[in-house]
Amino acid sequence: MTTRAPRNRTLVVKEAEKKSLLAKTIQLDSVVTTEQIINKIIHQDLMTCIEYIPEKCIDLLIVDPPYNLNKKFGKRVFKKKSAEKYAVWFESWLSKIIRCLKPNASIYVCSDWKTSGIIEPILAKHFTVRNRITWEREKGRGAKNNWKNCSEDVWFCTVSDDYYFNVDAVKLKKRVIAPYRDNAGKPKDWNETEKGNYRLTHPSNLWTDISIPFWSMPENTDHPTQKAEKMIAKLILASTKEGDFILDPFAGSGSTCVVSKKLNRNFCGIELEDEYCQMAVKRVDNAHIGGKIQGIHEGHFWERNSLSQQKSSK
Repeated sequence: MTTRAPRNRTLVVKEAEKKSLLAKTIQLDSVVTTEQIINKIIHQDLMTCIEYIPEKCIDLLIVDPPYNLNKKFGKRVFKKKSAEKYAVWFESWLSKIIRCLKPNASIYVCSDWKTSGIIEPILAKHFTVRNRITWEREKGRGAKNNWKNCSEDVWFCTVSDDYYFNVDAVKLKKRVIAPYRDNAGKPKDWNETEKGNYRLTHPSNLWTDISIPFWSMPENTDHPTQKAEKMIAKLILASTKEGDFILDPFAGSGSTCVVSKKLNRNFCGIELEDEYCQMAVKRVDNAHIGGKIQGIHEGHFWERNSLSQQKSSK
């Protein structure tokens, strides 16, 4: 086992618990009811189990598939393909999930800038594409002869025009740099407090407030492409109500499942790799309804690196 620094809070799955954690996952070999997969991690290849998921049971689909890059995931390596072959691969599993979505379901699909151009036509073929969210990924390698890649996309789609979206649940609390007052001297569209001046702003499709999980954060794992709980929380709060059912067909280390549990939603994650299933189960076991999500305080999303403001307002 790798020796970590004393303050490193990265999740560790001990050898002695691996077997028991995997025992909490399930595998499907026949059609099941929704109740049989609610709040479960399916330890299986997506293509071998998706046909057994019930029809029209999913309120929200969150997908973080392998991008079209050479990337190692556990014991397996995803190899970069031609754009045409990646498109075929992408549609091969997406087309099988569609029947599981409710008529008013929403879909979020993660991608990088190159992959976005491949998948957008496929998403538009099957769904109504509502928006492309671009979020700042502040980590990453620099480049000598190009601009550094520090953004990724999340495509927002819906099955129909009848869909749920709660804008008030995802407003961003921002510091007011140049506060404007009305003729009576009262704050206009912002709040004045002893701790500072803040405004709740409508969420846009450009996100600069997401921090990639790192070693000092308790949500961090060794998964190579882990998404932040804060980011997943935005998707869930915007597009579901408590008790709704969320599917993540590439569950990885379980961020969608963990955040679903914290926000009192039902979930199902599908993941092939043993070690990621173990991470996901352990994280879900450690989570509880109402549990803390970094970057959310008193029901509001905060700007990145505003921890001092959050602490001072407690």
